[in-house]
Amino acid sequence: MKLDHDLFDQLRTQFHDATRQFLSTLFPGPPPQPGHFLHGEFTNHAGTRSYKLYVPGGYRGQPLPLVVMLHGCTQDPDDFAAGTRMNALAEEARCFVVYPAQSQDANPHRCWNWFNALDQQRGQGEPSIIAGIADQVMARYSIERSQVYVAGLSAGGAMAAIVGALYPDIFCAVGVHSGMPFAAAQDLPSALSAMKRGMQAQPIKGGGLPIIVFHGDQDNTVHPRNGEQVLIQKLHGHGVLHNAATDTGSVPDGYRYTRITHRRSNGKPLGEHWVVHGAGHAWSGGSEEGSYTDARGPDASREMLRFFKTCRD
Repeated sequence: MKLDHDLFDQLRTQFHDATRQFLSTLFPGPPPQPGHFLHGEFTNHAGTRSYKLYVPGGYRGQPLPLVVMLHGCTQDPDDFAAGTRMNALAEEARCFVVYPAQSQDANPHRCWNWFNALDQQRGQGEPSIIAGIADQVMARYSIERSQVYVAGLSAGGAMAAIVGALYPDIFCAVGVHSGMPFAAAQDLPSALSAMKRGMQAQPIKGGGLPIIVFHGDQDNTVHPRNGEQVLIQKLHGHGVLHNAATDTGSVPDGYRYTRITHRRSNGKPLGEHWVVHGAGHAWSGGSEEGSYTDARGPDASREMLRFFKTCRD
């Protein structure tokens, strides 16, 4: 039987059109741009912030994790994404990554205002904006609600600790790199003092979320004691330190590190504290394509994603 090629092409076109129409009923609205870095904006009573969202190439409407990444002072989403290489890792892990951008109007150095009393309250200030950005992404894309995380560097790390403490109904775990404990200061003078000397943290009600902490022991911008206090703040909320374990290692031609791991009695993670020996104020294992990075340390981005995965219900 001779095949009518014109008829075959016509049937194939009709099949493709029917398939696209069927998929559009399952996933209404314009399709996302897989593997692209998209611009967005969020506004609430506390103000407006832009953000960049990375949609992984494998996204076809299936529920995926979401990681909120908060940059440090003088940085922006593009710089932070390049330095942490989190977008490349998002392709491996199949997750969304959103990078809220601090505005220069809110802070001349684009620091998140973690030291302001207003910005340490649920439903107020910058925490409400960051939580709102996460909610907006979750409303527009298919996000696995039990796999939403927040992490940051320096001022972004301090804000990540705040956001995680205030919104445990949204976030499931926290990553703090070279940051500060929750509510470590109430104004700029107390912030500078805490950064220089280290702050003794107060326990968080309920113990807070599982947390992974990275800090260089030669950090002259944020005292390494603050990294210890971030984890202690988490553990004090639980009253007892369960199953603490210490291991050490080194990066080839790089830094040595010490990792202290705490788990619940059932084996689930409470926290990890990575001390990178010889490192300063920089994202460990980062790329020189971004600012405030040091490739000689263990890969903080990869380790945070690994830790977040262990926190799944």
